[in-house]
Amino acid sequence: MPLGALPLEVRFLHEPTNENAFVGCALGSAIFRIHPDKKNPSIQTATLSASIPSKRVSGWSLPEMPALITDILISMDDRFLYVSCWLHGDIRQYDITDPSNIKLNSQVYIGGSIHSESNIQVLDQDHSEIPALYVKGRKIEGGPQMLQLSLDGKRLYVTTSLYKQWDQQFYPENVRSGATMLQVDIDPETGKMEINRNFLIDFGKVSGGPYLAHEMRYPGGDCTSDIWI
Repeated sequence: MPLGALPLEVRFLHEPTNENAFVGCALGSAIFRIHPDKKNPSIQTATLSASIPSKRVSGWSLPEMPALITDILISMDDRFLYVSCWLHGDIRQYDITDPSNIKLNSQVYIGGSIHSESNIQVLDQDHSEIPALYVKGRKIEGGPQMLQLSLDGKRLYVTTSLYKQWDQQFYPENVRSGATMLQVDIDPETGKMEINRNFLIDFGKVSGGPYLAHEMRYPGGDCTSDIWI
């Protein structure tokens, strides 16, 4: 699979004079940096910043499972890039203070297809077992999908549904029980992420549900909808 397969989200750094942006490629499970070409600044070029290897698996529809990057987000201070991997189940946080040399800084798992209670076995020798996630007694189905970050960079919110047809194929229980919205706390000094076990919005229990939650927005503007004038 080409690393650039199925580019989805494009996020520009918030600093208005900074000419860098990042693109998440879903099937390629890669992050590219978009920036002016060094030899001809009037032309934009793409440089690979990070790639997430597929995992060799059994019990799944294919012999290899991509991470499937479905959303990316940049903190308001342009310090961190957050990446959701819907199939592998992890949220990755990259330090992008040097956009040309990003580094993985923190990682948490929220559901996904390869946890200890799934029927899928990871064959890679370097794979460590990932426990299924329960929050307030609710098993989290689906995987980390859409992301939203508080303006102060301390709270990352995540929903677990992609599209109903995809949910039905990869996470049928997510459709039956409804999606969830969770909170990940961010250490303001180190950036380390930790799942908040006291926060859960269960869209399976909302009147008229179950529902499949997707986008999240702050009424006064947020990290994905700000406009610099």
